[in-house]
Amino acid sequence: MTGATATSLPSIFALSAEAKREALVVSIHDVAPATQSAVAEIVKELSAHHIPVCSLLVIPNYHHRGSFSEDRGFVRWLQDLESLGHEVVIHGYFHQRPRREGENLPEKFFTRLYTSDEGEFFDLDYDESLRRINRAREEFVAAGLSPRGFIAPAWLLGSAAERAAVEAQMEYTTRLTTVRDLRSGDNFPARTLVYSVRSGWRRVASLAWNALLARQLEGASLARVSIHPTDRDHREIWRQLLRLTDRLAENRTATTYRDWIAEKRVRSGA
Repeated sequence: MTGATATSLPSIFALSAEAKREALVVSIHDVAPATQSAVAEIVKELSAHHIPVCSLLVIPNYHHRGSFSEDRGFVRWLQDLESLGHEVVIHGYFHQRPRREGENLPEKFFTRLYTSDEGEFFDLDYDESLRRINRAREEFVAAGLSPRGFIAPAWLLGSAAERAAVEAQMEYTTRLTTVRDLRSGDNFPARTLVYSVRSGWRRVASLAWNALLARQLEGASLARVSIHPTDRDHREIWRQLLRLTDRLAENRTATTYRDWIAEKRVRSGA
């Protein structure tokens, strides 16, 4: 995979009149055989809400349950979605981080409270990060898929892991508040709407925070909405999520991270 290929593939989007509008990227996280049916329903609902394409964050081997590529029906489904313009993104490898003895308070906060033992690339060393990212990319390509980006679980990407993503020729990554072009090193401020549904107080806090944040994002050049399959299990969360997405989509073009990065490169002459 070369940078030239990654830029030229979707360049038609950058040249269209519609692409000149501000952008909206809706991403669906934790896509795996175990969540396929839920994600399929989310994709269907989003399409009815004028979101025709999404970035699908696929976990290669969810919690060590086996490679996604072993499920041929799941692979065919991803291939079909790619052919419709959706993007497949590498989302960690195992999406799991074992607890360790002697962890300090910040480590415990980010890996246990902020995310429930799923910050796989939070402090993973360079060699192991590179091995996992390369392995994931090889498995995706062997399955007939074309990943361009790498996004760490819970957006917890340590500096060593980011260097590994660059070495593995990933085109971009995202964090909670930014999108980063790994080829150029450019960082684009872009906070995402995201919900935490693991407890009642988290759901209440998410509803209040995202209602406020959505108003702040209305003038942003890139608006992002991040969805997890479990969001749909909570009626108030799902209703607000769709309502806010509708509002953001009114004057924006729905796109994918891959195509948004490509458009930025075309416009800058990179």
